[in-house]
Amino acid sequence: MSQSQLEQLIENSRVNEAISRKLFAIETKILSCTSSKELLQTLLTLIKDQFSLNSIHLLLAHPTPLNYLLSNASQSQWHQANTRQVDATLLAQIHPNSKPLLTDDLCFFDGILPQQLFNGASSAAFIPLQLEGKLLGSLLLTDGNVERFSPQLGTFHLEQLAVKVSLCLSNVLIREQLEYMANYDRLTGVANRRLMELTIAEELSRQKRYGVPFSLLFIDCNKFKQVNDTYGHDCGDQVLAYVASQLQELIRETDRCFRYAGDEFVVTLASQTHEDALKAAKRLTNFFIENPMPFNGRTLPITISCGVAESDGKQTMESLLKKADEQLYRHKNLQLSY
Repeated sequence: MSQSQLEQLIENSRVNEAISRKLFAIETKILSCTSSKELLQTLLTLIKDQFSLNSIHLLLAHPTPLNYLLSNASQSQWHQANTRQVDATLLAQIHPNSKPLLTDDLCFFDGILPQQLFNGASSAAFIPLQLEGKLLGSLLLTDGNVERFSPQLGTFHLEQLAVKVSLCLSNVLIREQLEYMANYDRLTGVANRRLMELTIAEELSRQKRYGVPFSLLFIDCNKFKQVNDTYGHDCGDQVLAYVASQLQELIRETDRCFRYAGDEFVVTLASQTHEDALKAAKRLTNFFIENPMPFNGRTLPITISCGVAESDGKQTMESLLKKADEQLYRHKNLQLSY
Protein backbone atom coordinates (compact mmCIF):
# COMPACT_ATOMS: atom_id res chain seq x y z
CA MET A 1 0.00 0.00 0.00
CA SER A 2 1.40 3.37 -0.99
CA GLN A 3 1.77 6.29 1.41
CA SER A 4 -1.00 8.23 -0.35
CA GLN A 5 -3.36 5.24 -0.15
CA LEU A 6 -2.61 4.84 3.55
CA GLU A 7 -3.25 8.52 4.18
CA GLN A 8 -6.55 8.30 2.30
CA LEU A 9 -7.56 5.24 4.31
CA ILE A 10 -6.77 7.03 7.57
CA GLU A 11 -8.71 10.08 6.42
CA ASN A 12 -11.70 7.92 5.48
CA SER A 13 -11.58 6.29 8.90
CA ARG A 14 -11.60 9.69 10.58
CA VAL A 15 -14.58 10.80 8.49
CA ASN A 16 -16.48 7.60 9.25
CA GLU A 17 -15.73 7.92 12.95
CA ALA A 18 -16.98 11.51 12.96
CA ILE A 19 -20.18 10.46 11.18
CA SER A 20 -20.68 7.58 13.64
CA ARG A 21 -20.32 9.96 16.61
CA LYS A 22 -22.92 12.32 15.13
CA LEU A 23 -25.35 9.46 14.41
CA PHE A 24 -24.87 8.13 17.94
CA ALA A 25 -25.70 11.56 19.37
CA ILE A 26 -28.85 11.69 17.22
CA GLU A 27 -29.89 8.16 18.22
CA THR A 28 -29.41 8.95 21.90
CA LYS A 29 -31.66 11.98 21.64
CA ILE A 30 -34.51 10.34 19.72
CA LEU A 31 -34.59 7.33 22.07
CA SER A 32 -35.86 9.63 24.83
CA CYS A 33 -38.72 11.06 22.70
CA THR A 34 -42.21 10.14 23.90
CA SER A 35 -44.31 11.19 20.89
CA SER A 36 -43.99 10.89 17.12
CA LYS A 37 -44.16 14.66 16.72
CA GLU A 38 -41.35 15.17 19.24
CA LEU A 39 -39.28 12.39 17.66
CA LEU A 40 -39.62 13.68 14.10
CA GLN A 41 -39.08 17.30 15.07
CA THR A 42 -35.99 16.38 17.11
CA LEU A 43 -34.69 14.11 14.35
CA LEU A 44 -35.00 16.64 11.56
CA THR A 45 -33.47 19.43 13.63
CA LEU A 46 -30.52 17.32 14.78
CA ILE A 47 -29.70 15.89 11.35
CA LYS A 48 -29.81 19.32 9.73
CA ASP A 49 -27.61 20.87 12.43
CA GLN A 50 -25.15 17.99 12.89
CA PHE A 51 -24.48 17.61 9.17
CA SER A 52 -24.91 21.29 8.14
CA LEU A 53 -27.52 20.53 5.48
CA ASN A 54 -29.26 22.95 3.18
CA SER A 55 -32.67 21.54 4.17
CA ILE A 56 -34.43 18.43 5.42
CA HIS A 57 -38.05 17.36 4.95
CA LEU A 58 -40.17 14.35 5.79
CA LEU A 59 -42.06 12.86 2.85
CA LEU A 60 -44.99 10.74 4.05
CA ALA A 61 -46.49 8.02 1.87
CA HIS A 62 -50.10 8.62 0.87
CA PRO A 63 -52.25 6.76 1.77
CA THR A 64 -50.52 6.25 5.09
CA PRO A 65 -51.22 4.40 8.36
CA LEU A 66 -50.63 7.77 10.01
CA ASN A 67 -53.90 9.35 8.84
CA TYR A 68 -55.12 9.63 12.41
CA LEU A 69 -52.08 11.74 13.25
CA LEU A 70 -52.35 13.90 10.17
CA SER A 71 -55.90 15.10 10.55
CA ASN A 72 -56.58 18.83 10.56
CA ALA A 73 -56.91 18.73 14.33
CA SER A 74 -53.41 17.37 14.79
CA GLN A 75 -51.63 19.45 12.16
CA SER A 76 -49.31 22.07 13.59
CA GLN A 77 -47.32 24.80 11.89
CA TRP A 78 -44.27 22.57 12.21
CA HIS A 79 -46.02 19.69 10.40
CA GLN A 80 -47.12 21.99 7.60
CA ALA A 81 -43.62 23.45 7.16
CA ASN A 82 -41.61 20.22 7.34
CA THR A 83 -43.76 17.36 6.03
CA ARG A 84 -45.22 16.58 2.61
CA GLN A 85 -47.59 13.82 1.57
CA VAL A 86 -46.38 11.99 -1.53
CA ASP A 87 -48.03 9.22 -3.51
CA ALA A 88 -46.97 5.87 -2.05
CA THR A 89 -46.25 4.47 -5.52
CA LEU A 90 -43.77 7.28 -6.20
CA LEU A 91 -41.94 6.69 -2.92
CA ALA A 92 -41.75 2.98 -3.71
CA GLN A 93 -40.04 3.89 -7.01
CA ILE A 94 -37.51 6.05 -5.14
CA HIS A 95 -36.77 3.17 -2.75
CA PRO A 96 -37.31 -0.01 -4.84
CA ASN A 97 -35.07 -2.08 -2.53
CA SER A 98 -35.81 -0.13 0.65
CA LYS A 99 -32.36 1.43 0.27
CA PRO A 100 -31.31 5.10 0.49
CA LEU A 101 -31.06 7.01 -2.79
CA LEU A 102 -28.28 9.51 -3.49
CA THR A 103 -28.66 11.79 -6.49
CA ASP A 104 -27.22 14.89 -8.10
CA ASP A 105 -29.87 14.87 -10.86
CA LEU A 106 -32.54 17.01 -9.20
CA CYS A 107 -34.17 17.84 -12.55
CA PHE A 108 -35.51 14.27 -12.53
CA PHE A 109 -38.00 15.33 -9.84
CA ASP A 110 -39.48 18.26 -11.79
CA GLY A 111 -43.23 17.84 -11.79
CA ILE A 112 -42.97 14.96 -9.31
CA LEU A 113 -42.04 16.70 -6.07
CA PRO A 114 -42.56 20.39 -5.14
CA GLN A 115 -39.58 22.33 -6.44
CA GLN A 116 -39.37 24.42 -3.25
CA LEU A 117 -38.07 21.29 -1.51
CA PHE A 118 -34.88 21.65 -3.58
CA ASN A 119 -34.34 25.40 -3.29
CA GLY A 120 -30.61 26.09 -3.10
CA ALA A 121 -29.78 22.39 -3.53
CA SER A 122 -27.47 20.61 -5.97
CA SER A 123 -27.69 17.09 -4.56
CA ALA A 124 -30.09 15.13 -2.37
CA ALA A 125 -30.41 11.98 -0.30
CA PHE A 126 -33.61 10.05 0.31
CA ILE A 127 -33.65 7.85 3.43
CA PRO A 128 -36.51 5.31 3.64
CA LEU A 129 -38.55 4.91 6.84
CA GLN A 130 -40.53 1.72 7.36
CA LEU A 131 -43.38 0.72 9.63
CA GLU A 132 -44.12 -2.98 10.05
CA GLY A 133 -42.28 -3.79 6.83
CA LYS A 134 -44.12 -1.17 4.76
CA LEU A 135 -42.68 2.06 3.40
CA LEU A 136 -43.98 4.84 5.64
CA GLY A 137 -42.01 7.76 4.27
CA SER A 138 -38.65 9.15 3.31
CA LEU A 139 -36.32 11.70 4.85
CA LEU A 140 -35.21 14.13 2.14
CA LEU A 141 -31.81 15.69 2.81
CA THR A 142 -30.50 18.37 0.43
CA ASP A 143 -27.20 20.19 0.10
CA GLY A 144 -25.79 22.96 -2.06
CA ASN A 145 -22.67 20.90 -2.87
CA VAL A 146 -23.24 18.71 -5.93
CA GLU A 147 -20.78 16.12 -4.57
CA ARG A 148 -22.32 15.91 -1.09
CA PHE A 149 -24.78 13.19 -2.12
CA SER A 150 -23.09 11.88 -5.25
CA PRO A 151 -24.53 8.53 -6.44
CA GLN A 152 -20.98 7.10 -6.29
CA LEU A 153 -20.84 7.43 -2.49
CA GLY A 154 -21.69 4.60 -0.13
CA THR A 155 -24.93 4.51 1.86
CA PHE A 156 -23.87 2.37 4.85
CA HIS A 157 -24.36 5.11 7.47
CA LEU A 158 -27.65 6.22 5.94
CA GLU A 159 -28.91 2.62 6.00
CA GLN A 160 -28.03 2.41 9.70
CA LEU A 161 -29.86 5.66 10.36
CA ALA A 162 -32.92 4.44 8.44
CA VAL A 163 -33.17 1.25 10.51
CA LYS A 164 -32.72 2.96 13.87
CA VAL A 165 -35.18 5.77 13.13
CA SER A 166 -37.75 3.29 11.79
CA LEU A 167 -37.50 1.20 14.97
CA CYS A 168 -37.84 4.22 17.26
CA LEU A 169 -40.72 5.61 15.24
CA SER A 170 -42.53 2.25 15.22
CA ASN A 171 -42.35 1.98 19.00
CA VAL A 172 -43.69 5.50 19.52
CA LEU A 173 -46.45 5.10 16.92
CA ILE A 174 -47.71 1.82 18.36
CA ARG A 175 -48.11 3.50 21.74
CA GLU A 176 -49.77 6.55 20.19
CA GLN A 177 -52.13 4.46 18.07
CA LEU A 178 -53.32 2.52 21.12
CA GLU A 179 -53.91 5.81 22.94
CA TYR A 180 -55.72 7.23 19.93
CA MET A 181 -57.99 4.19 19.59
CA ALA A 182 -58.85 4.45 23.28
CA ASN A 183 -59.83 8.12 23.06
CA TYR A 184 -61.09 8.82 19.53
CA ASP A 185 -63.92 7.58 17.35
CA ARG A 186 -62.47 5.97 14.22
CA LEU A 187 -65.41 6.82 11.95
CA THR A 188 -65.66 10.54 12.66
CA GLY A 189 -62.23 11.32 14.06
CA VAL A 190 -63.65 13.25 17.03
CA ALA A 191 -62.99 12.33 20.66
CA ASN A 192 -65.12 9.56 22.12
CA ARG A 193 -67.28 9.24 25.20
CA ARG A 194 -64.37 8.19 27.41
CA LEU A 195 -62.46 11.41 26.70
CA MET A 196 -65.69 13.39 26.99
CA GLU A 197 -66.19 12.20 30.56
CA LEU A 198 -62.63 13.21 31.48
CA THR A 199 -63.02 16.62 29.84
CA ILE A 200 -66.35 17.41 31.51
CA ALA A 201 -64.97 16.31 34.89
CA GLU A 202 -62.02 18.70 34.42
CA GLU A 203 -64.31 21.57 33.39
CA LEU A 204 -66.61 21.04 36.40
CA SER A 205 -63.59 20.97 38.68
CA ARG A 206 -62.27 24.19 37.10
CA GLN A 207 -65.66 25.81 37.56
CA LYS A 208 -65.76 24.96 41.27
CA ARG A 209 -62.22 26.22 41.79
CA TYR A 210 -62.36 29.47 39.80
CA GLY A 211 -66.07 30.19 39.49
CA VAL A 212 -65.99 30.31 35.67
CA PRO A 213 -69.15 29.39 33.73
CA PHE A 214 -69.41 26.13 31.84
CA SER A 215 -72.02 24.93 29.35
CA LEU A 216 -72.46 22.10 26.90
CA LEU A 217 -74.54 21.18 23.86
CA PHE A 218 -76.22 17.83 23.24
CA ILE A 219 -76.63 17.36 19.48
CA ASP A 220 -78.22 14.79 17.22
CA CYS A 221 -78.93 14.49 13.49
CA ASN A 222 -82.55 14.96 12.46
CA LYS A 223 -84.20 12.03 10.63
CA PHE A 224 -80.97 10.04 10.70
CA LYS A 225 -82.81 6.70 10.53
CA GLN A 226 -84.55 7.85 7.37
CA VAL A 227 -81.19 8.64 5.80
CA ASN A 228 -79.96 5.13 6.57
CA ASP A 229 -83.16 3.53 5.32
CA THR A 230 -83.28 5.62 2.13
CA TYR A 231 -79.63 5.90 1.10
CA GLY A 232 -77.94 3.06 3.02
CA HIS A 233 -75.57 2.84 5.94
CA ASP A 234 -72.56 4.02 3.92
CA CYS A 235 -74.37 7.30 3.39
CA GLY A 236 -75.24 7.37 7.08
CA ASP A 237 -71.56 7.03 7.92
CA GLN A 238 -70.78 9.93 5.57
CA VAL A 239 -73.41 12.03 7.34
CA LEU A 240 -71.84 11.35 10.74
CA ALA A 241 -68.37 12.17 9.43
CA TYR A 242 -69.67 15.34 7.75
CA VAL A 243 -71.47 16.57 10.87
CA ALA A 244 -68.46 15.81 13.07
CA SER A 245 -65.98 17.57 10.76
CA GLN A 246 -68.17 20.67 10.46
CA LEU A 247 -68.75 20.87 14.20
CA GLN A 248 -64.99 20.71 14.74
CA GLU A 249 -64.48 23.56 12.29
CA LEU A 250 -67.24 25.73 13.73
CA ILE A 251 -66.45 25.63 17.45
CA ARG A 252 -63.71 27.61 19.19
CA GLU A 253 -60.26 26.19 19.91
CA THR A 254 -61.12 25.99 23.62
CA ASP A 255 -64.29 23.98 22.92
CA ARG A 256 -64.34 20.22 22.30
CA CYS A 257 -66.56 17.97 20.19
CA PHE A 258 -67.26 14.35 21.15
CA ARG A 259 -69.22 11.51 19.64
CA TYR A 260 -71.58 10.39 22.41
CA ALA A 261 -73.37 7.47 20.75
CA GLY A 262 -74.96 6.71 17.38
CA ASP A 263 -75.81 10.04 15.76
CA GLU A 264 -75.42 11.97 19.02
CA PHE A 265 -72.63 14.43 19.73
CA VAL A 266 -71.66 16.55 22.72
CA VAL A 267 -69.86 19.89 22.50
CA THR A 268 -68.30 21.35 25.65
CA LEU A 269 -68.22 25.15 25.83
CA ALA A 270 -65.50 26.34 28.20
CA SER A 271 -66.25 29.60 30.07
CA GLN A 272 -69.61 29.99 28.30
CA THR A 273 -72.91 30.97 29.91
CA HIS A 274 -76.35 29.64 29.01
CA GLU A 275 -76.92 32.66 26.76
CA ASP A 276 -73.57 32.07 25.02
CA ALA A 277 -74.50 28.42 24.52
CA LEU A 278 -77.87 29.33 22.99
CA LYS A 279 -76.09 31.56 20.49
CA ALA A 280 -73.65 28.77 19.67
CA ALA A 281 -76.52 26.29 19.21
CA LYS A 282 -78.32 28.66 16.86
CA ARG A 283 -75.17 29.27 14.85
CA LEU A 284 -74.55 25.53 14.45
CA THR A 285 -78.12 24.64 13.49
CA ASN A 286 -78.26 27.48 10.96
CA PHE A 287 -75.00 26.36 9.39
CA PHE A 288 -76.33 22.90 8.55
CA ILE A 289 -79.58 24.34 7.23
CA GLU A 290 -77.59 26.57 4.88
CA ASN A 291 -74.93 23.99 3.97
CA PRO A 292 -76.33 20.65 2.80
CA MET A 293 -73.89 17.75 2.52
CA PRO A 294 -72.32 17.02 -0.90
CA PHE A 295 -73.38 13.51 -1.91
CA ASN A 296 -72.95 11.66 -5.21
CA GLY A 297 -72.71 14.81 -7.31
CA ARG A 298 -75.60 16.56 -5.59
CA THR A 299 -76.46 17.77 -2.09
CA LEU A 300 -78.27 16.05 0.75
CA PRO A 301 -80.13 18.19 3.33
CA ILE A 302 -78.73 17.44 6.80
CA THR A 303 -79.98 19.27 9.87
CA ILE A 304 -79.28 18.95 13.58
CA SER A 305 -81.08 19.63 16.86
CA CYS A 306 -79.28 21.07 19.89
CA GLY A 307 -80.00 20.91 23.59
CA VAL A 308 -78.31 23.43 25.89
CA ALA A 309 -77.34 23.09 29.55
CA GLU A 310 -75.30 25.35 31.83
CA SER A 311 -73.68 24.05 34.98
CA ASP A 312 -74.58 25.80 38.23
CA GLY A 313 -71.43 24.51 39.90
CA LYS A 314 -73.32 21.87 41.84
CA GLN A 315 -74.53 19.52 39.13
CA THR A 316 -72.89 16.21 38.31
CA MET A 317 -71.85 15.35 34.79
CA GLU A 318 -74.77 12.91 34.51
CA SER A 319 -77.37 15.50 35.55
CA LEU A 320 -75.88 18.11 33.20
CA LEU A 321 -76.00 15.72 30.23
CA LYS A 322 -79.55 14.68 31.14
CA LYS A 323 -80.66 18.31 31.24
CA ALA A 324 -79.11 19.01 27.83
CA ASP A 325 -80.68 15.83 26.42
CA GLU A 326 -84.13 16.91 27.65
CA GLN A 327 -83.65 20.32 26.05
CA LEU A 328 -82.62 18.57 22.82
CA TYR A 329 -85.90 16.68 22.60
CA ARG A 330 -87.93 19.79 23.40
CA HIS A 331 -86.15 21.50 20.53
CA LYS A 332 -86.72 18.52 18.23
CA ASN A 333 -90.42 18.25 19.10
CA LEU A 334 -90.82 21.99 18.52
CA GLN A 335 -89.26 21.61 15.05
CA LEU A 336 -91.51 18.68 14.17
CA SER A 337 -94.61 20.57 15.21
CA TYR A 338 -94.13 23.04 12.37
